[in-house]
Amino acid sequence: MFKTRSIAIISIVALSLAMVFLFFRVRTNTNSQFTTEEVRPVVGDIKLTVITTGVVEPQNRLEIKPSINGRAEEILIKEGDKVKKGQILARMSSTERAALVDAARSQGDEALDYWEEVYKQTPIISPIAGEVIVRSIEPGQTVTTNDTLLVLSDRLIVNAQFDETDIGRVRVGQEAVIALDAYPNVKIKGIVDHIAYESQLINNVTIYDVEIVPRRVPPFFRSGMSANVEVVEKKREGAMLIPVEAINRDQGITYVNVRKKPGDTVEKRIVNIGISDEKSVEIASGLTTEDILIVQDKIFSLKKKPTGTNPFFPFRGKKK
Repeated sequence: MFKTRSIAIISIVALSLAMVFLFFRVRTNTNSQFTTEEVRPVVGDIKLTVITTGVVEPQNRLEIKPSINGRAEEILIKEGDKVKKGQILARMSSTERAALVDAARSQGDEALDYWEEVYKQTPIISPIAGEVIVRSIEPGQTVTTNDTLLVLSDRLIVNAQFDETDIGRVRVGQEAVIALDAYPNVKIKGIVDHIAYESQLINNVTIYDVEIVPRRVPPFFRSGMSANVEVVEKKREGAMLIPVEAINRDQGITYVNVRKKPGDTVEKRIVNIGISDEKSVEIASGLTTEDILIVQDKIFSLKKKPTGTNPFFPFRGKKK
């Protein structure tokens, strides 16, 4: 038994040594190198944006309900129609009128004409100018005062949601670009029209609703569509731009490495920067378009794994 235990201990020690040996043989190290590129400042446009998502909704959604119980006789509009304030949308009969007319119909045309003339239909009138986005009734359908016959919208907007870390960058009147998930290649220009005064707590995140009004509502806009919204916080046209990688900072000083012409020595040039995006930085002062910037970027490479043999991978070395 002592001999068996000794063999087990020796096996464990041997296995541990082999694992240590394997670790040091196959581990990889990174080797950093630098690439250097010479570029010149360019003149172009740059903008700083805030990106979020939203949903197409009516800015003012109005449900039309009947003032009486009865039966819908005529529906004069359909979904998507533009209506004017005061326009007749439908006609209906009260429960009593519907009963009288049905009884008169069985007595002949003369009785029917009499009661239709004496007992007029009740019109359903649009209280606003807008667009019909829902039509939930058909002629002959019985309705009550609790039923929604039609839904009107004065205009469709995008209700975008910004969290509290971004809402400080959004202001009424800013330009915005809308892209619907259903039409991702169509960019719709809009404007920030309203920022909610009260927040909502969604998934433990404080959210503010922001209304984005399209400058022109395209015909394919539908309530409920998902959208991506890009609000333009700042923008510059005709700005001097350089790559982000060209900017260096040291003890609160922003500078670039520059030479005036090919062959000159490289010098540090202090610059004042403006807005920046992921790729470019605006140069407010300190450079001209004739300067040559030295952009240094670090790259990483992996050292090759050693090709020596080890007892656990006998075929990774030389073939015997």
